[in-house]
Amino acid sequence: MTEVAGAVTVTGTDAQWPAVRPEVVAEVVAGLSARLQKRLDGAAAKLAGRPVERDGEDWRIALDEETVLVLHAPGGVLADQADVRCGCLLAPACVHRAAAVTVCPLADDEPPAEPPAELPTEAPSPDRTDRESSTDRTATAPEPGPARPAGAATAGAPTPAERAAAEHLHRVGAAVLAAGVGGAGAVLQAELLRAAHRARLAGLYRPAAAAVAVVTRIRAARSGEPDHRLADLVAGLRELLGLSTALALAATPAATPDAGPAVAELRGTARQSYAPAGGLRLYGLFSEPVLTATHAGVLTWAVDAGGGLHTMAEIMPHSDAAAAAPQAVGAGNRTVRLGDAMLSHREFTRAGLAVQGATRSPAGRLGAGASVRAVRVAGAAWTAEPLAGLWGEPRAAQVARALAAGALPPEARPAGSELLFLDVTLLGAVPYGPGGEARLLAECEGVVLALRAAHDHPGLAHRGNLALLATAPGLRLRVIGRLERSARPELRLLAVGLPPASATPEEPSLALPADRAGRVNLGLERLQTADLVLPPATGLVDTGLPATGPTGSVPPAPSGVPAAGEAPTTPVHLLARRVEQAVTGGRAALALGSRATGGDRARLRSAGLATGAALLDGLLAAAADQPRDVFGRVVTDDHGAFAAAWLAAAWYEEELASALCVTGWEPGEN
Repeated sequence: MTEVAGAVTVTGTDAQWPAVRPEVVAEVVAGLSARLQKRLDGAAAKLAGRPVERDGEDWRIALDEETVLVLHAPGGVLADQADVRCGCLLAPACVHRAAAVTVCPLADDEPPAEPPAELPTEAPSPDRTDRESSTDRTATAPEPGPARPAGAATAGAPTPAERAAAEHLHRVGAAVLAAGVGGAGAVLQAELLRAAHRARLAGLYRPAAAAVAVVTRIRAARSGEPDHRLADLVAGLRELLGLSTALALAATPAATPDAGPAVAELRGTARQSYAPAGGLRLYGLFSEPVLTATHAGVLTWAVDAGGGLHTMAEIMPHSDAAAAAPQAVGAGNRTVRLGDAMLSHREFTRAGLAVQGATRSPAGRLGAGASVRAVRVAGAAWTAEPLAGLWGEPRAAQVARALAAGALPPEARPAGSELLFLDVTLLGAVPYGPGGEARLLAECEGVVLALRAAHDHPGLAHRGNLALLATAPGLRLRVIGRLERSARPELRLLAVGLPPASATPEEPSLALPADRAGRVNLGLERLQTADLVLPPATGLVDTGLPATGPTGSVPPAPSGVPAAGEAPTTPVHLLARRVEQAVTGGRAALALGSRATGGDRARLRSAGLATGAALLDGLLAAAADQPRDVFGRVVTDDHGAFAAAWLAAAWYEEELASALCVTGWEPGEN
């Protein structure tokens, strides 16, 4: 990286491109000729490796000695296709402009603005929203779009425009599924973004957001980004096809007349309202860093006197991936934007606030309007009310609540519904699961669970803290984490604190400084060796659990822990891997491998999963059943039957996996 007279030049994978609005990508790619569209993926790959020079709000890429591509992105976002300017002779219908918007990351919706001081209760606030993703937990605002026309129905059967938009989304989504990650190039991605923009204009906000999320995850998969998870892409396609199918069915004459509320939930909302919440006595709970491809910051959780959860965020865009993690950690030291309270997010997790004139969204986000007043007051320990009540909820009820929350749209998800509050005893790092890699295990009321880092970025403190905790088997902790849905109990650890009872001299214990009030925000604060008090006869255990390096040797598993390499007894993975294979390789790859799945179907039936075996049969048959012309050549179809078979198998696998997750958290089942 070089810096000359205010201009910054970066190259290769370190190059930071501006974000781009999804509709801009669709417009620019649609302006290409069919010949240039075939060259788009190759042109984008070449452009991604060129030096990028940023000067203020302009990003410049030299294509040759005379031709320069200029991206004018106020605020770091390309909001209009006219802001993409190329000096070549074919511009504006040149492949360079389309390649540029293909390389640029899709713009996350801007962080929410503050609600107005005088907040109406009957209409949504026009400049504030909450939207949290399931991988990152960041709150973002939806892309600008026209409000629903006056008099348009917000409940009842979909309108003709909505049905047409939903059918368009479904056709393109089915085409993306049939192509797979390898075949879903820039042109098909742009077509899906165009369908998403049309859906948004029709008022289908939730399906539109699902389509944009699918494109983002496909790009991550094709570029090999480290935070790509195939499960997220499968979930995105399942939601997109499921929403578009449900909307199309709701528009048929056979739809039930009382389906209005269900259809309204399928549509989603463009903006969330902030309702008055009156006076609140808040107790800080914990903070977690938020880190995405375009935003970084902190999300802080608080509890009111009645035990209800609330959130406050400090999330800002970033233009440098190297500085994103420090920005997220540094946001913990920024002042909480709530009234005149002068305390940071990190300080608030150990303190409290008395708030007057509070406003709150349905998802639990607190507003910070001009009418809000707040003063600092004393906090509460995790072992004292009202915080202790969070750990009083039965574990089975917590798991069921977290699984149910995952099926809700973000704007309808109650704050903290995906969090688990448990008292555990660490067992150390041992080989665990089919892969046999070292995991930090803990015991909770007869159940052995694996504790995982909430975020794997090395710039955050999660991994180092888990590695240090693994050196103290027998340590009792009160923990907060997010449920990881799997057949074996797993928890992504967010914060730890002192248990209700003191440790004996023969047990390890935490000896935290007084300013930490008996708790640690694992993503923002680093534990030190001095924070662990070990029995005199023991020392630090070499567990092999990596903080940043490779796994070494690990001790044997305690009794009751599944042996390394042991597969789950219910073979749901046999169906799941075919569902995933369709997403990665497309319809053709699934059809080619259909002959080798006879054993999978037999194993599913022998395990009592006859429905799963039938769905696998239907999926493979739909993949191979492609129409052909008189010469035996495959004729392109709309992939509707294949998408329907895949969606049925994907939803069955989803529900079965959730049921197995519930079973895994029962004593004696793991």
